[in-house]
Amino acid sequence: MDGRNKSRKLGMNLKIFFSLFFFLISSLSFAGEGDTYSFTWLDPDKEVYVLQNRKFRKSGKLHLNIGAGLTTSGAFVDTTTFQGRAGYFFSEDWGFEGVYAINNGEENSTAETLRNRGQSGSIPFRRIVDSYVGGMVLWSPFYSKINTFNTIIYLDFVLGAGLAQLQETNNIVEFSGVPNDPTPTTLTHTGLIWDAALKFYLNENFEIRTDLTVIHYEAEKPTRSGFSNETTYFSNWDFAISLGYRF
Repeated sequence: MDGRNKSRKLGMNLKIFFSLFFFLISSLSFAGEGDTYSFTWLDPDKEVYVLQNRKFRKSGKLHLNIGAGLTTSGAFVDTTTFQGRAGYFFSEDWGFEGVYAINNGEENSTAETLRNRGQSGSIPFRRIVDSYVGGMVLWSPFYSKINTFNTIIYLDFVLGAGLAQLQETNNIVEFSGVPNDPTPTTLTHTGLIWDAALKFYLNENFEIRTDLTVIHYEAEKPTRSGFSNETTYFSNWDFAISLGYRF
């Protein structure tokens, strides 16, 4: 009985020892950017890079993007947006970008329903963003890889913030009590712009990019007698998909 107990204790000690040994070895191992794993059982000609490797570099690259999308803000307006972007990354994580957008908006069914409600109806106040131009500092420390059907998709997460100038058209004349007067009022505002983007690389030069672009600006409050002296903050939210080219 003593011999069996000693054998069991020795076996348990060896299991604990080897478990700790392999844990330490695995924790000390390091996979650098240049390291690869060869999955010959999938395809002898394919190599899978470890996560640390960035296959597509941004540092020193100029990029141009053209895209379109929708404005997701504005209860009484449906708007499409067409965007052009140009930027440059002076390091792998930091860059800058300029954006110019032309928006095309009109009153939606919600505004029409409000106008036709009841005997006299109501006049909804709406702002339609016509265009904006802005500049942002870009920060992109995050990247990822997705393995789908034996194909690796490389993508970068990009955040940007800066200043923008926005031009909008509103119906304050009609809203303040002049019936059936569609005379538009055009105003220009300066505000804060920020952007959250995902870049999906097709190859070394081409990419598909999704952007959520938001502008926060300060403007006077509308009243039934015109704009008041008080101001409040408004936001314009655009979601767009674009095709990009990197030089």
